[in-house]
Amino acid sequence: MTARVCIAQIGAAHGVRGEVRLKPFTEDPLSVTRYGALESEDGKRRFEIEAVRPAKDILVARLKGVTDREAAEALTNTRLYVAREKLPQPEAGEFYHTDLVGLTAQNPNGETVGTVKAIHNFGAGDLLEIEPASGATVMLPFNEATVPLVDIAAKRLVVEPPADS
Repeated sequence: MTARVCIAQIGAAHGVRGEVRLKPFTEDPLSVTRYGALESEDGKRRFEIEAVRPAKDILVARLKGVTDREAAEALTNTRLYVAREKLPQPEAGEFYHTDLVGLTAQNPNGETVGTVKAIHNFGAGDLLEIEPASGATVMLPFNEATVPLVDIAAKRLVVEPPADS
């Protein structure tokens, strides 16, 4: 399977005619319509956006073939993916989450701290979940103070945990 990036997640049904709430993960929320059919996480289902409109912090979308509330409800929490090559290259200092997962996390001395397991955002900014060789995972803010260097080509990043962690 080619590299894919999650660009949106279907939320609850909206109304009775099959529309869904759509949470985009793109810088420009309406860009989710620019990439053609989107795939489910397992790659078994494809979704075409027929219409979309902004609504508060989300989009309301009509998906091809989804014509009633029951069908829309069945899609709740479905994550939507697009092939990586369809996306623009990130600018300097910007990264796709998928590029960070799997990178080796090192301290400023070059010692391995762990591996980036995931990136989360609970509303206050991105957090890196670092999985050490043993012990519990560690959550660190993904900002320039805590992560002063990201080197995608070398598959590593440098972390300087805050003094209180």
